[in-house]
Amino acid sequence: MSVSMTGSGEVAAPVESSKSAMTWEPIFGGAAAAIGVTLILLLLGSGLGLTMVSPWSGQSSSLGTLGITAAIWLVLVQWLSSALGGYVTGRLRSKWAAVHTDEVFFRDTAHGFLSWALATIFVAGFLASSLTTLAGAGAQAVGSAAQAVGSTAAAAGTAAATSSTSPLDLSTAYFTDALLRPDQARAAATSNDAAATSEVSRILLNGAAEGQVPDEDKAYLATIVSARTGLSEADARARVDAVLKRIDDAKAATQKAADEARKAASTTALLGSLSLLVGAFIAAAAAALGGSQRDAEEDLVVTSRL
Repeated sequence: MSVSMTGSGEVAAPVESSKSAMTWEPIFGGAAAAIGVTLILLLLGSGLGLTMVSPWSGQSSSLGTLGITAAIWLVLVQWLSSALGGYVTGRLRSKWAAVHTDEVFFRDTAHGFLSWALATIFVAGFLASSLTTLAGAGAQAVGSAAQAVGSTAAAAGTAAATSSTSPLDLSTAYFTDALLRPDQARAAATSNDAAATSEVSRILLNGAAEGQVPDEDKAYLATIVSARTGLSEADARARVDAVLKRIDDAKAATQKAADEARKAASTTALLGSLSLLVGAFIAAAAAALGGSQRDAEEDLVVTSRL
């Protein structure tokens, strides 16, 4: 605390309030109001969203429309709840006496920002808990489905054993098969179905790992297909090329879907962060507005003069 001396020898000391500039009661009140409005609007949005979805073909909105509508609704929920919570915070606080106008404005905006932060943390935790519960239910359903198909997986013992081996074992088995080609190819393909199926699987897995199937593997696959189906070499090679093209198309579709999901997640994160920033500003501005309206109404105390 700085002390100054006046010209007449008097000591001038600044007035320091013994009370904190932060009042938690209106902050908690505004946060509670924002949380309540957020939950109400989220339930309302869920109800409206269900009206846009139908199990009947051609009667539901597209996924793009649903996504855009949900994003717009979440932004509106954030802004409306922030405005109400900030305004309630500003109106509920008591009037600060002997405080400069700029300081009052700063305190009001700070109180509005804190109420927005508390409400946002609570809602984020609530949504995270809900998503975790849904994910747990989905995992349980997947586990039940896995147990249901357990007998089928056990019946395909050879294929399952091959798919459960390590990548190094698969690579070793692939090159071991390559060493035994091509003299025994037709004989093994016609006499041992399990061996032929396992070898074809290893070729396809190696092609998926390397990004393409070599020409010699394509020719070998055509030999096996010809021996198993009775097709000519040309027809068998055409069938191999058609299946490999379908595999490449499926891989390209998967990569495209993953890229679209990445872009959608990036856009959602950017829009979500921008919406939160705007919500914080709205809460602070609403608190300043509520505080100014609170201070505009002065209560005068009349005392009698003795």
